[in-house]
Amino acid sequence: MAKNILVLSLLVITCALVAAFEPSPLQDFCVADPSSSARVNGLACMDPKLAQADHFVFSGLHVAGNTSNPLGSRVTPVTVAQIPGLNTLGIALARIDYAPWGVVPPHVHPRATEILTVIEGSLEVGFVTSNPDNRLISKVLQKGDVFVFPVGLIHFQRNVGHGNAFSISGLSSQNPGVITIANTVFGSNPAIADDLLAKAFQVDKSVVGQLQTKF
Repeated sequence: MAKNILVLSLLVITCALVAAFEPSPLQDFCVADPSSSARVNGLACMDPKLAQADHFVFSGLHVAGNTSNPLGSRVTPVTVAQIPGLNTLGIALARIDYAPWGVVPPHVHPRATEILTVIEGSLEVGFVTSNPDNRLISKVLQKGDVFVFPVGLIHFQRNVGHGNAFSISGLSSQNPGVITIANTVFGSNPAIADDLLAKAFQVDKSVVGQLQTKF
């Protein structure tokens, strides 16, 4: 009896883990229909007979993004929002441009693993393992190098070369999402209580106030 309970428990856990990721498609494609009022985990499908080549294409990934912002970086996403034909296929792309010393600040993709390829320049990249270790795993990448950021872990990129840089990322979700740590914590709406953040970050409330005004 105990053995059967153990096997059943393992089966339940396995099924729960499988269900945590995007399901395999059950048809050739499911072009997203953003006008549909259907409530599904993702976007409803349009009639496949209405599908056109334009539903499966995106133009412009060769164009450099404008990095004249405080971070010195720009992400050009290619998700289901840009290619409706990606709906249910569990994959997306992004081009990331970096000014000299530009950064993509610490962030998380809640629904995707990311694999990044450096196309031009030199990038310092890294991610931090989960509690309790919180170990930083980082490396400086050169043109042609590839690095993987596991799903759900905080990671970052920084241009450490003397000129502009850019990379291409593949992500294992049609809609990977992004949670930028600083924006999320200090720029929530409504704001998280400053005394709570002061205790969490072990700083004075005035420091928290300054950070909240920035975000």
